[in-house]
Amino acid sequence: MIVFFHLPKFQTLLIPYSQILKKLYSCPVSKTFLKKPISMFNKPLFYLLLLINQSIFATNFSFPEIEGDTLIGDKSTLIRVFYSSEEQTLLDVARDFNIGQNEILRINPNVDRWMPGEGTKINIPYSRLLPDTTHQGLVLNLAEFRLYYYPKPSKGQAKLVITHPISIGRLDWNTPLGKTRIISKIKDPSWHPPLSIRKEHAENGDILPTVFPPGPDNPLGLFALGLNIPGYLIHGTNKPYGVGMRVSHGCVRMYPEDIEKMFSQVKVGTRVTIVNQPIKVGWSEKELYIEVHPQLEGEELDFEKRLDTAMTLIEKANENKIPVLDGHALKKALQQSTGIPVVIYSKRLIISGNTQ
Repeated sequence: MIVFFHLPKFQTLLIPYSQILKKLYSCPVSKTFLKKPISMFNKPLFYLLLLINQSIFATNFSFPEIEGDTLIGDKSTLIRVFYSSEEQTLLDVARDFNIGQNEILRINPNVDRWMPGEGTKINIPYSRLLPDTTHQGLVLNLAEFRLYYYPKPSKGQAKLVITHPISIGRLDWNTPLGKTRIISKIKDPSWHPPLSIRKEHAENGDILPTVFPPGPDNPLGLFALGLNIPGYLIHGTNKPYGVGMRVSHGCVRMYPEDIEKMFSQVKVGTRVTIVNQPIKVGWSEKELYIEVHPQLEGEELDFEKRLDTAMTLIEKANENKIPVLDGHALKKALQQSTGIPVVIYSKRLIISGNTQ
């Protein structure tokens, strides 16, 4: 059975009934109500429970309606609160809400990743600033450990942004920056580890085979998108807990369910832009936001240099003028680097001599 429903700000979703039940029964909010089999509830209550848990499915966002705005999500709800169930790890919650390990640990520093405990409050980021790039094709922001996809809307459809967490290359195996494109789509890929990787593993006592056949134990997962950069792929993984971390040999990893969606959505020839933007600045209506992520390992900058970068971006976003900023909010955002958008300036509207 497939359930069709529409959520404000999201695409219409087609979700198997069994998946809905699994999500509902695994969510503490639902468990409060689900003391009886789901069949004993009427349909309105069932859909109400589904709407309560809509964040679990939130990967598709409406593109900002106002030209020049770049905040996606809901500005009134930059962070949502979730309460864990007894059997959930923090990484389970991250995967359910389509965020990576580093991100959920960073905004929940006092929560145990393996045993958060029943009823523990967990913060979930809900809004993001789009990277400062052309909003076409695939955009990967390495500092954010996140991918953005801008599909071409069909006639009559609203423009969307699809976003997923990713893993990137380690310090000694950097994921390359620049512009490229998708040149191939491979279902059930085999992996032939390069000699350099086999040698690295052998030095640690781990002897790799010369080929990993397709299957659940394949490090590439079940789907791969080839880039026009020799040896680099966007692919799945057999170690999903590593998504959102710097753990690969340069390739980009995604949760298995995310790469499966991307595989069906992205066409050969799609443009791919790979950037490293730990600081993003952008508008939502008449408010200016800053979103700060930690620099990648080996690229750390002191506060003064990050402030200089932020001020340059603010000036660029505000027609080459520095506005009167909320200095405390700006300083806090740069110091904490949570990745949560923060308002640093609001335009004042002067109407009939009154400031509003």
